[in-house]
Amino acid sequence: MARIRNLLIVLALGVISCLARGSAAALPADPGVGTPVATDTPYPGVIHLAVDLRDTQQRIFRVHESVPVQPGPLVLLYPKWIPGEHGPTGPIDTVVGFQISTSGTPLKWRRDLREAYAVRVLIPPAVHAIDVDFQVLSASRSGLFGQSVSVTNHLIVLAFNQVLFYPGGHYASQINVQADVTLPTGWPFATALEPEPGSLGREKTRFATVSLDTLIDSPLMAGEYFHRVTLAAGRAGEPPVYLDLAADRPEDLEATPVELESFRALVQQATALFGAHHYQHYDFLVSLSDRTGHFGLEHHQSSDDRVAADYLTDPDAFINGASLLAHEYSHSWNGKFRRPADLAVPIYDQAMQTDLLWVYEGLTNYWGDVLAARSGLLTPELFRGYMAWLASYLSHIPGRSWRPLQDTANNASLLYLLPRDWSSWRRGTDFYEEGDMLWLDVDTKLRELSHETRSLDDFARAFFGIRDGKVAVLAYQFSDVVAALQSVQPYDWAALLRAHLDATESGPLLDGLARSGWQLDYSDLPDPYFNAYEADDRAVDLMASLGVVVDDPAVEDLAERTPGKLLDVLWNGPAFRAGLAPGMTIVAVDGDKFGADVLRAVVKASGTSLKPISLLLENDGSYTTVSIDYHGGSRYPYLKRIPGTIDRLSDLARAR
Repeated sequence: MARIRNLLIVLALGVISCLARGSAAALPADPGVGTPVATDTPYPGVIHLAVDLRDTQQRIFRVHESVPVQPGPLVLLYPKWIPGEHGPTGPIDTVVGFQISTSGTPLKWRRDLREAYAVRVLIPPAVHAIDVDFQVLSASRSGLFGQSVSVTNHLIVLAFNQVLFYPGGHYASQINVQADVTLPTGWPFATALEPEPGSLGREKTRFATVSLDTLIDSPLMAGEYFHRVTLAAGRAGEPPVYLDLAADRPEDLEATPVELESFRALVQQATALFGAHHYQHYDFLVSLSDRTGHFGLEHHQSSDDRVAADYLTDPDAFINGASLLAHEYSHSWNGKFRRPADLAVPIYDQAMQTDLLWVYEGLTNYWGDVLAARSGLLTPELFRGYMAWLASYLSHIPGRSWRPLQDTANNASLLYLLPRDWSSWRRGTDFYEEGDMLWLDVDTKLRELSHETRSLDDFARAFFGIRDGKVAVLAYQFSDVVAALQSVQPYDWAALLRAHLDATESGPLLDGLARSGWQLDYSDLPDPYFNAYEADDRAVDLMASLGVVVDDPAVEDLAERTPGKLLDVLWNGPAFRAGLAPGMTIVAVDGDKFGADVLRAVVKASGTSLKPISLLLENDGSYTTVSIDYHGGSRYPYLKRIPGTIDRLSDLARAR
């Protein structure tokens, strides 16, 4: 027994000695069964993050972290639920070459068995800092958010949630990070972060220490071809606002004087609407490229706005994207300063609940469109054209018969990932577009009840225009929204909102449009907005007639797109009843080779013809001819005034 006891003592001393030296033979971490519960307590020390962005050719970000630690088990987390993306979208699949070490000695780590975004490591005795090194492979094909291309040969958009791991067990507001970013030589950049004095003008920029949630809320954009425009100079107590542009070609930076004046007016109109600011300075980070994905992502003091290369130089592209910057800017008030309580989670491994996205995104969508009109980004004619397109689009969603608007919000984390096909039946993130109609109903009802003395502008100032200058999040719930509306104008607002949210039929969809003094109608000729929308989308939208959207790519798009391919088919529409489905390709129309103009002409002629439309289709290598019994002619949406009514639509779009 004594020999066995002595042998055990020797073995134990050997293990302890091994751990004390931080040897590679240190015991591997327990794989674990979940992440630690986060608490509102400070994490000791400051994490130092260094990101090298110079490899734009191979699109590789190289990351080094120095993390203060204490001996014992440690869980490192990769951000999973990303604010503004409304889902578990953190692109952990882009992380490669992951290593943990201390003083040059590797430490073994293991991924958590229940949470793929967590790794576990055992910190040896007397070790108080570890090094974490890895690479991030930027996407090579366009996608949404973290799955999007974020690097080209001439520009970079860095989202900090993609390039760091953080220790579990603490709120993001209680973890401090100091970041260094190394850029290609001579590339200017913009971000809401503040560089430390003396670091500007160098290849490596060191930023002031901030909390983890502030860092992740502050993306960085840099570019070889870069231009900054001051939209608000920060005089008279108002914080400065900048339009930062980065492009793949210098000629794409050339905004017209009219466009720039409209962007300046956007800042003025938003100030008039909300009556307060919740940023120290604001940066529109606008990347102009045909290689990146195209979307907007809100942040408290900036926005990540990724648009096509010709956004500023092609009138159709500008019209179709006129509301983007207005939408993201409005989020500084709605979504960032004031946020649904179930979306205001304190850490990134905690799931978000999205049931109030019809306020967070739907109301923001409404104000983005209204502010685009008030600032001149959209002319009155184009604004009415957009509202006509929107009303028509929403009227052709038969999926409303089984899926209410509320469910599109509840299921948002999955719906964001859906392709375009069959969207009329399964529905998508309709809380954006239908949010316009919901809040138009609220706005016009406020005007009607108050005899035109109050509107949704009053709600904006009462609900979002408080605590001027404060950046901290102020959460809200459904009852808070109802109470604020009630304070502006007494009414059963809960019933009105629930009627929109829970309807499984047409319901009150277009009530607000009618109360605004206009109604949806159709013409055989498209208006200027519809022309711009089709041209920029590079598709033929016949949802209101034949019930299809057909790909019509420009020559430069042919590598990834197919002329005549069905992008979507209206459920139970004329084309659907003839057997058409998304993914098929129209080869010929009434015996003539497919072309966008050929298809449009045949649909137009159907209004005076008794014969069906004949289509030759290719489907997975097989060819078939189908006949569509459609005789309704061309149908393009427009708004028609309702005689004897107040024109509230024009008033709400009028500059303040």
